[in-house]
Amino acid sequence: MSTDKRVWAIIGDKLGDNAQVRTVAAALPWPVEEKQLTFWKPFRRGKPWFLPSLYHVDKRASAPLAPPWPDLILTIGRRPAMAALWTKRQSGGRARLAIFGPPKGFASQFDLIVVPAQYKAANHAALLRLDLPLLPLNRAQVDAAREGWRERLGRLPRPLTAVLVGGATQPFVFDEAVAQQLVRDVVNATQSAQGGGTLYFTTSRRTRPNAADALQRALPANALLHRWQAGGGEENPYLGLLGLADRFVVTGDSVSMLVEVARLGSPLAIFGLPVRRRLLRGEHNEKRRDLSAIHEVLFSTGRAVHLGEPFPSPRPPDETLPGLTEVVRRVRALIE
Repeated sequence: MSTDKRVWAIIGDKLGDNAQVRTVAAALPWPVEEKQLTFWKPFRRGKPWFLPSLYHVDKRASAPLAPPWPDLILTIGRRPAMAALWTKRQSGGRARLAIFGPPKGFASQFDLIVVPAQYKAANHAALLRLDLPLLPLNRAQVDAAREGWRERLGRLPRPLTAVLVGGATQPFVFDEAVAQQLVRDVVNATQSAQGGGTLYFTTSRRTRPNAADALQRALPANALLHRWQAGGGEENPYLGLLGLADRFVVTGDSVSMLVEVARLGSPLAIFGLPVRRRLLRGEHNEKRRDLSAIHEVLFSTGRAVHLGEPFPSPRPPDETLPGLTEVVRRVRALIE
């Protein structure tokens, strides 16, 4: 392996974002030094003003950003991208900078901008468009979870329908009423398609407690619910369901869960969340993101349907990530 190039991956705390950067990093011919950042509490959820700066970074809890400066930086997301821009400036502009997703500013300072379908971005010489984000499927983890959960999930009446629940994210609404509607729609769809069986709902980090409470109250007698808890708690069946469920319903706000199920080739139905009619102050940038574009890619390729339509037939799993080869080629060209 060639080691004559210094490459950094500047990442934050979002698992799906980090997975995309790590996928590309693993395909490069050089070792990649990961720079995991921790942000000050006001900026972990709140959005800092977008500048080439470290003012939002808790330096004591983060990997150091110090010389020797890298030849190439991979990054993703508003907060890590600010640190990546700062690093490029410290290098005297010598470091090449690749970002996944459109930057919130300073576009001319990015040497490669990889944009999946859900983002709207103006044409740019550095722009590379993809249909789906580079979210890998860890087959080894899914296979191991399949064996670990086989006894517990295997005894449930079939078909086993996994309902993977996200949560409110700008501009989407997921409140008590939407949670109850999700249960009604899932029940109606599964009764009309190979009726009976088991419904297994599982929430995630973004599912607010009031929405999870509403789900629990609305569940029919044959349904199970796992509630996500910070710090672990009850063992999460998510990977076991990926390996053993017969079909899936996924809320439309979660790109990572949608793409993981689609790459497995499992029958998938999407429950679209309603959009808040009036954008709140500070949300105008969210109009640059349109998750329905991801849905349309999955619909048009036969990988998913709208919840209420007949579930699609199973497909062979994706063994490769479409678009990865071209992304790696463009990244390598920046410094080779």
